[in-house]
Amino acid sequence: MRPWRGVEFGGLRTALVALPLLLAGCASTAIQDNQAATSAFALHEVGVEVQLQSTDDARAAAATNARTLLAEPLTADGAVQIAVGYSPTFQRLLADSAAASAAATQSARLPNPILSYSCLAAGDVTEIERALTLSLLDFVLLPQRRRLADLQQAQHRLRSAGDVIGTATAAREAWIDAVAARQSLAYAAQAQKAAEAGAELGRRMAAVGNFSRLEAAREQAFYAETTAEVARAQLEAQRTREVLIRLLGLSGDLADKLTLPDRLPDLPANPDDESVLARRAFDERLDVALARAELDFTARSLGLTRVTSTVNALEVGVASDSATGEETLNGYELELRLPLFDFGDARRANAEAVYLAALNRTAAVIAEAQSHLRESYLAYRTTYDLARHYRDEIVPLRKTISEENLLRYNGMLISVFELLADAREQVASVRQAITAQRDFWAADASLRSTLIGRPVEGVALGLPNVTPGAGTAQPH
Repeated sequence: MRPWRGVEFGGLRTALVALPLLLAGCASTAIQDNQAATSAFALHEVGVEVQLQSTDDARAAAATNARTLLAEPLTADGAVQIAVGYSPTFQRLLADSAAASAAATQSARLPNPILSYSCLAAGDVTEIERALTLSLLDFVLLPQRRRLADLQQAQHRLRSAGDVIGTATAAREAWIDAVAARQSLAYAAQAQKAAEAGAELGRRMAAVGNFSRLEAAREQAFYAETTAEVARAQLEAQRTREVLIRLLGLSGDLADKLTLPDRLPDLPANPDDESVLARRAFDERLDVALARAELDFTARSLGLTRVTSTVNALEVGVASDSATGEETLNGYELELRLPLFDFGDARRANAEAVYLAALNRTAAVIAEAQSHLRESYLAYRTTYDLARHYRDEIVPLRKTISEENLLRYNGMLISVFELLADAREQVASVRQAITAQRDFWAADASLRSTLIGRPVEGVALGLPNVTPGAGTAQPH
C-alpha cells in the first residue's frame, strides 16, 4: 500500500486551516456582548447591573448582597435588585439567552468538511480512494448567514431586555401587594378591637335594658364579621408574602429574613403629566423594536430561502485514487443536487407566508402598543385621582363626622348605637382608601413597564366593598 501523497490545495487548504481560527471564540464573544448590553440596559432602566452567575463566587456574592438588602425592611427598589441580581428564575432566563446566542453563532458557521476514505483489495491489488469535500454553496452564502445571525443576536438582546423589565415589574407588583396586605391586616386588627369594645358595650347595655336585643345582636354580628375579616387578612398577607418570596427566589434563612414596611409609600405630590407618553421615542419600545427585528430577520431569511429552495447542495472537493502498481490519480470532484422532483416552490411559498404573518404581526404590535400606552396612562391617572380623593376628601370627612358624632353623643343628642354605626362606616372608608392607594402604585408600575415596551395587565377597578352591618342607624 502506497502512502497518500495527496495534492497541493493552495488557497483552499489555507482557508480550511485559517477559518476555524477566525471563527474561534465568536460564540463566547457574542454571549459576553449580549450580557454586557443587557446589564447596561438594566442599569439604565432599573438601576441594577445583571450578570450570569456561572461560578460559586458570583452566586455567593449575589446571596451576600441579597442578605444585606434583607437586613432592613425591604423597599420596592430593593425587591427589584434582588429579583434581577439574585433570583434563580432570572438567572435561568439569562442562561437561556446565552444558549440562544450560542445557537445563533452556530447557525452562521460553515459545516465541517467531509473526509471519505475507502480501501478495496483483491489478491495482490489494493485500491485506495480518498476525498475531502466541502459545501461550496455554504461558502457563497456565508455572508448572508452571518447577517442573519447578527439579526438573531439583536433579537436575543431585545428579549433579554424584556426579561429584565418583566422581572422587575413582577417584583415591584408583588411587593406592592404584600405591603398593602400587611397594611390592611394591621387596620383589620384595629377594627376588630373597636368592634369587640362595641359588642361588649352592647351586651352590657342590653343587660340593663338600654339596648334592644336587635341592637346588641347587630354589634355582636359586626364583631364576628371583623374577626372573620382579620382571618382573611392574615391569609392574604401570608399569601402575598409567599408570592414575593417566590419571585425573589428566596429560600432558607433568606426567606426568614424578609420583613416589609408597615404601609405603602405616600402618594406623589403630583402625578406625571400626559406628556410622559412622549418622553420615550415610540420606536425605542421593546415590543415594537422586537417585532421589527423579527420582520427584518424574516425578510432576509426569505432571500436566503429563494436561493436554497432550488439549489441546496453544491459541494466541491479534492480526490485521490491509488492502486497497487499504478500511478496515483489526483483531481477534484463536484457534486450538485439536481432539482428534478422538488423545485422548492413549497419552501418559497412557506417563506412568503411567514413573511406576511410577520408583517401583519408587526402592524398589530404597533397598534396594540399605542392602545396599551393610552390604557396604562388612563389607569394611572384614574387611580391617582381616586387615591387622592380618598386621602383628601373621604377619609377626612369620615373623621370629621366621627368627631362631631362624638360631641353629639357626649351632649346626649344621639345614642351610642349611632356612634357605633358611624365607626363601622369609617372602617369601610379606610379599607377602601388602602385599596385605592394599592391600585395606584400597581398602575404606576404598569405604566413604567408599558412605557419601556413590556405591557402588563392593567389595573381593574371594582366596586368598593361595603362593610356588613354598616347601614344607617336609627335612634333608639
